[in-house]
Amino acid sequence: MFAKPFRVKSNTVIKGSDRRKLKADLCAAFPSLSADELSELIPNKEELNVVKIYAHKGEAVTVYVLHKNPLFFELEKQLYPTVYLLWRYPSLLPVFRTWSPVLQKLIGGADLMLPGVVVPSCGLPDVNQGDCCAVTVVKNRAPVAVGKAAMSSSEMHSLGMKGRGVCVLHTYMDYLWTFGDRSGPPSLPEDESEGQEENGVKCEVIEKEELKKCVEEQQSSGETVTDQACCGLEELRIAEQEENKCESSNEKEEENQEDLKTPQEAMDTLLFQCFLHALKSKVKKSELPLLTSTFLRNHMFSCCPSGRQLDIKKSSYKKLSKFLQVMQQQHNLVQVKELTKGAESIVEVDWKNPELRSFSVPDETGVEATTVQEGGEAEVAYHPPEITTLYSVSARLEPLFVDAKKRKGMTMHPAEVRSIVTEYVKKNELVNENNKNYVTINPTLCDCLLEKSEYQEVESLKWDDLFSRTLGKMQGCYQVIFPGQDPIIKKGHIEPIDISVASRGSNKKVTLVKNLETYGLDPATVATALQHRVQASTVLQPIPGAKEKVLVQIQGNQIHQVGNLLLDQYQIPRKYIQGLDKASKGGKKK
Repeated sequence: MFAKPFRVKSNTVIKGSDRRKLKADLCAAFPSLSADELSELIPNKEELNVVKIYAHKGEAVTVYVLHKNPLFFELEKQLYPTVYLLWRYPSLLPVFRTWSPVLQKLIGGADLMLPGVVVPSCGLPDVNQGDCCAVTVVKNRAPVAVGKAAMSSSEMHSLGMKGRGVCVLHTYMDYLWTFGDRSGPPSLPEDESEGQEENGVKCEVIEKEELKKCVEEQQSSGETVTDQACCGLEELRIAEQEENKCESSNEKEEENQEDLKTPQEAMDTLLFQCFLHALKSKVKKSELPLLTSTFLRNHMFSCCPSGRQLDIKKSSYKKLSKFLQVMQQQHNLVQVKELTKGAESIVEVDWKNPELRSFSVPDETGVEATTVQEGGEAEVAYHPPEITTLYSVSARLEPLFVDAKKRKGMTMHPAEVRSIVTEYVKKNELVNENNKNYVTINPTLCDCLLEKSEYQEVESLKWDDLFSRTLGKMQGCYQVIFPGQDPIIKKGHIEPIDISVASRGSNKKVTLVKNLETYGLDPATVATALQHRVQASTVLQPIPGAKEKVLVQIQGNQIHQVGNLLLDQYQIPRKYIQGLDKASKGGKKK
């Protein structure tokens, strides 16, 4: 489920009532957890975040995060622990063991098949279909995957340990794991009885049918199980080496053929590849009729492989209209019509066309593959930073926080501030006896929160007023956490990405984008992505008075396109983007 990146919809602090409900749900889902363990997982005073996400297939998932690590996720009203939690409580779920090489298959999105399960001397765990269970590897009890049992234990035995065993939902090294601190599994040795007894061991799940048959034949003979597993894995290595040799030779042949092509022929091939790729993975039936210019700009250019640039003028067709005419007449892939004067549209696509159906979408589509450089190392996919609002203790409020050992300049989350203030009020018995919605003002609160004109007039404050005044007297700060880096705390409020439109000579419009660096975005990478997206020139300019900051300038009013790039691709929250309301609006419909 989390083998591919997911989209974060919201990230909020859990409410008190929801915290109690979650604790009750956990107690019901995992009765083996003691009251102390539940209190440790769902603490009353520490910040617990609720993150609502959409997986790459559209599933709505709720993730509960404590101390920056996801502990549980809820799918279809059922709670599942993450590997971070299972490393603390490895015996929380029924466990299926497998071989280490199988883990790579699981990380890639595969389910655990029964031939890959190592059956201990005590037998399989007693599970029913749909039960939550964990997966470990041989010689380490630390779980590496979480999923649902595909069938009951009795059915697994009756089927001869063949078929799907565990429908895997989450694994070590997947994108839910990267949402945490990315720590590795601890080393938890197995029980000696399990480590010595390996009767009933099956070989790693292998997709190649020939290798499966070979392993089954070896298991039916008188060889030991350990020899079978080693033989099977050795044959897998040999098969993979042969396959890699074939792939490398094929790649070399393709490269040689590519070198023999003229630049015009190479561009024709690239154009046709991007055309088929766009039709197969980008265009939806509901979008038709689709302007040909929009199809080229929004779909074909985004399908161009990284390191290459699509240029119709360098092809033999020279114009998009001529290329689409050939696609219509010779390949019968699309139907193009001029619905309005001077504007052609794709009105129909033959989704059953053999060329389109047989086309396989390449893995790497890199025109808008967003990457950032980290210390000159290899490029990695961009992930938006986690931005948190903090408050710093001011000199005036220091007496209010002295009992909590918070000195001047120390930063806290808003929830922690509320907790400390509440504790102070209760400790000093300042809750109004007649109306518990009010707090009596003592000398400390008077000096910290009231204005001089209020000293003689205000004797009590409502709870909300008390909290708002406290936060208002504190120094505003913010914390930025980039994946894999230490938190960065700065005073003031974070500057949003600013998008504006300016005029340059003869009333030409240009779009200006700044403050990208604050969010870990490389202005040059963003400029390249925009250039391909809107087919307009971009320029990078230093910002006067701002060190290490660059302004991105692109021709025309492109606020709408810049906004879509930042919101959809880079996943920057809308509240951190300024100027989206200045996008050009279309003419009024008659």
